[in-house]
Amino acid sequence: MKKLSQKIVRLLGKKRLKMSFAESCTGGLLSSTITEISGSSKVFTVGLITYSNQSKINILKVPKNTIRKYGAVSYETCFSMVKNLDKITKTNISVSVTGIAGPKGGSKKKPVGLVFIGIKKKNKTLVKKYLFKNMKRSIIQRAAVIQSLNLILSFLK
Repeated sequence: MKKLSQKIVRLLGKKRLKMSFAESCTGGLLSSTITEISGSSKVFTVGLITYSNQSKINILKVPKNTIRKYGAVSYETCFSMVKNLDKITKTNISVSVTGIAGPKGGSKKKPVGLVFIGIKKKNKTLVKKYLFKNMKRSIIQRAAVIQSLNLILSFLK
């Protein structure tokens, strides 16, 4: 993770770009992974941990109906999180993460390990769905962070 984070911080610095995160199931791990890199203060501006539905609604302005209809862990909520984070922070790259890290909270339709990661750069927005099966909570969180970092890297190239 550290090598990925270093690469991202270096690339963002070179391109003079800034990024922001809205995290749920990763609980700040993505932000922490970036801020442990020296020089990250030049490229990283905001890391929000919107863990509860209420914080997603109040801070990120995710419509109540979106959460009611699709759930907090859904393509629609993740899309709304990243779109509104972008509006709030006005950074070049915005990333949102929402998922079920377990060990409880999963269902047949939405199992433990289901994670959505959204990324927005200018007019391009992408939300990807991941399923990290048969993993412990901390491993799911780390896997979500690694996928987020890989997504950021692909958007920077």
